[in-house]
Amino acid sequence: MNIFRGLLSSTVALMLAAVIAQPASAHSFPEQESPSAGQQLSVPPSKVTIKFDAPIEKLFAKLEVLDSDGKPHNVGSPEIGAEARTLSIKVAALKPGEYTVKWGVVCIDSHHTEGSYVFTVTDGG
Repeated sequence: MNIFRGLLSSTVALMLAAVIAQPASAHSFPEQESPSAGQQLSVPPSKVTIKFDAPIEKLFAKLEVLDSDGKPHNVGSPEIGAEARTLSIKVAALKPGEYTVKWGVVCIDSHHTEGSYVFTVTDGG
């Protein structure tokens, strides 16, 4: 009976170790944004940049800046930094108002993440 218990305990321990040791899924999430979420700017930005916590694939990177009517104000295509962790896009001259930054990326391990945030350009007053 003791041999059976020992074998059963060892089997359960091995199964638990196998479950716990599963590799974690990696995703790329924003670490830093410029302008940042909720920020109020008296001077409009000339570009929007997001730094991610893991490298991203250039082919699948999306970044756009939309006004409150959903009209895009980005200029050109998004650019990826040399280290593949920053995504940026130039924007046209922004008038006072609320702008939504929408992004979507694929991490180098093929996991997709996306999100959005809002910043405001004030009239300076």
